[in-house]
Amino acid sequence: IRYALARWDGLSRFLDDGRVELDSNVVERAIRPLALTRKNALFAGSDGGGEHWAVVASLVETCKLNDVDPYAYLADVITRIVNGHPNSALDELLPWAYARRTLADAA
Repeated sequence: IRYALARWDGLSRFLDDGRVELDSNVVERAIRPLALTRKNALFAGSDGGGEHWAVVASLVETCKLNDVDPYAYLADVITRIVNGHPNSALDELLPWAYARRTLADAA
């Protein structure tokens, strides 16, 4: 009871603002693939292999969260890197920037 009373403002916030969800199921479902991949990376064979697997899996899941086709994204990014994309512009290669660029190209 003491725990709930100490957090009463946060627990009752949904009563004042209809946009606030009662639970966090939407967020938990969205991040479940990331958590499962992180757990599966424990069995990658080595620490380095697990780290590399986690990086690639994070990029793939981030693509999915940003409505970007992971295969097309990775193929395009690897091609750009091979063709000399500047290190100073690596932010342009992240999935959310790729999604904005793809939308701008389509318009």
